[in-house]
Amino acid sequence: MTVDEPGVPERRAASDPGSAPGPSAPADTPAPSDAADTGDGADTPAGDSRGVPEPSEPSPAQTSPSPSAGGAGAGAGGLGGPFDEGSGAGDPEDEPDPSALRIEELILGSQRQYTPFQAARAAGVSMELASRFWRAMGFADVGQARALTEADVLALRRLSGLVEAGLLSESMAVQVARSTGQTTARLADWQIDSFLMGLTEPPEPGMTRNEVTFPLVQLLLPELEEFLVYVWRRQLAAATGRVVQAQDDEEMVNRRQAIGFADLVGFTRLTRRLEDEELGELVEAFETTSADLVAAHGGRLIKALGDEILYVAEDAGTAAEIGLRLIETMANDETMPELRVGIAFGTMTTRMGDVFGNTVNLASRLTSIAPKDTVLVDGAFRAELTASGAAPESEKESEDLSGYRFALQPLYQRPVRGLGVVEPWLLRRRTQEG
Repeated sequence: MTVDEPGVPERRAASDPGSAPGPSAPADTPAPSDAADTGDGADTPAGDSRGVPEPSEPSPAQTSPSPSAGGAGAGAGGLGGPFDEGSGAGDPEDEPDPSALRIEELILGSQRQYTPFQAARAAGVSMELASRFWRAMGFADVGQARALTEADVLALRRLSGLVEAGLLSESMAVQVARSTGQTTARLADWQIDSFLMGLTEPPEPGMTRNEVTFPLVQLLLPELEEFLVYVWRRQLAAATGRVVQAQDDEEMVNRRQAIGFADLVGFTRLTRRLEDEELGELVEAFETTSADLVAAHGGRLIKALGDEILYVAEDAGTAAEIGLRLIETMANDETMPELRVGIAFGTMTTRMGDVFGNTVNLASRLTSIAPKDTVLVDGAFRAELTASGAAPESEKESEDLSGYRFALQPLYQRPVRGLGVVEPWLLRRRTQEG
């Protein structure tokens, strides 16, 4: 968005570290007033088919104080949780620290000034739809606290505008809000825990963290924002490319791919033996190393779950290379426990960046039965690997094995819970000697 859009406050110059941006009142958005508090609908645009219900809203005396009075309740995306339950109760102990509010206003670009009802009306959407959007983004209800800003109104207006224009269905718009909220919530938590916390250690005795945080956020915010948009555009381009290259809609939704799990062995025992900080460092090292290897060799990391990662690859050869590289890399690191990998090939369904289906379940089961520092694959994966010429159909019947990258050894068939009897294959890298 640009600063000349209605309702978007201009970014305050970095040379003014001591001041926070104030609210802006766009020409087409009614500013909060006594009339807005009565719920009389005077500010609702004439002829707007998106009219909102007109319940009797509490009077200004019943609502929480305005931002200038230090009202309770955190703003959308605020530092204390944007829609904290019980906000606006008027308890002085619940009111946010003024310095925290100042940092929040810097990040959000404007002050708190709307109740949820006022924000919904200003955006021209029903309170029901506004609540669905806010909850989908991961924000709790705030009652009638003045906890929302111009940015919240603009976001509601844009999202509902996509629905009104027919570009998104209402359910799809809610899904967009949910997926974006879940992804960015994790990113924000990581940045605060691992990034901002370390940088804002007071450099001198007597200085508070808030005194250090404000100028730092003021300098970093525009740079991090630009980088976030860049990475998102890159990822969007890659995802769009995968959609365009798909043969049809069915292939896009239910795709045949290789899916791999990698799991640290004995992680539960480690949690009892290691200190919290040591355990955190081990998990971060595992996730970082795994993510780098998956990306470098042409796979895509779906998610990391502490002691386990899930990745996909378009072909069996790529998935096999990633699985073996993970084993080899972790084995060379004395600080890492053993690893086991399970890979399956087949159809899977994608939703909100995750994958589901029997193929995913099979890869997980193969991981659970794999011996330490080995890769187990299923029969479909083995068939894909041999069809591509990366492994021989039969080790015994092939006279010349020098041209193959991988070796496959059949293991005993065994029942797998929920999936019947499977025949796992042990995947190894073929050496120069064959």
